[in-house]
Amino acid sequence: MRISTFSKTALALVLGLSSVAASASTLIVIDSRTPSLKAGQKIDSTKPITLKEGERVTVIGPDGKSITLRGKFTGLPLGAAPAASDPGRALAALINTRNARTSSVGVVRGATDAAALPNPWLIDISRPGERCLKAGGKPIWWRPDGAHSQKFSVTPVDRSWIADFEWNVGETMMAVPELSSFDAQTIFVMRLNDQEFPVSINIVPNDLENDLILASWMLEKGCIQQADALLKVVSQGQVVSK
Repeated sequence: MRISTFSKTALALVLGLSSVAASASTLIVIDSRTPSLKAGQKIDSTKPITLKEGERVTVIGPDGKSITLRGKFTGLPLGAAPAASDPGRALAALINTRNARTSSVGVVRGATDAAALPNPWLIDISRPGERCLKAGGKPIWWRPDGAHSQKFSVTPVDRSWIADFEWNVGETMMAVPELSSFDAQTIFVMRLNDQEFPVSINIVPNDLENDLILASWMLEKGCIQQADALLKVVSQGQVVSK
């Protein structure tokens, strides 16, 4: 018996989430506007945190759900309720989050009309927007159509240098040479077909516990195209027969 893609994906995440259930109190900071916490830091949900007026922190729980807290605040990050560990419910919540994000006009232009990536870690340079790269990873430029040769250039946002490249016919992926150091976020300006647009590279911690949390991190950073590719990778190859 073959089951739906949703069910297959949920089952695919059972093993990955089983280890998370054992440490369900671990939260990962995805964005912080307080000096006491930093992005990528892991915190215990059973320990209270304090935020001053104007401070803000966003964390991801073991179910992939993101929570934003704003100061003034003192208390447990998740309140009295523990994070859910059911993989099916967690996946459904993540899909709903993804759909809600792509319903906004700003995201639609940069993500929902984007070509599907063959690999979650490719950097699409054919359009502006947010991209995600694992810490320590080397970016690979990607374009959706390799039918023609095509010149393009890359420059940092401060215009301190410029690098010129050219796609060969049939080429859709290109390893990126050492252009610049990648911090928490690096913004490049791409020039393609006589048009300029920014591409922001967000660095993702390489110790996230499972693909559900990783996809949630990508969604929070606006890397919708890559999150979709990651969820597709998880769901493919999970054909359940009885």
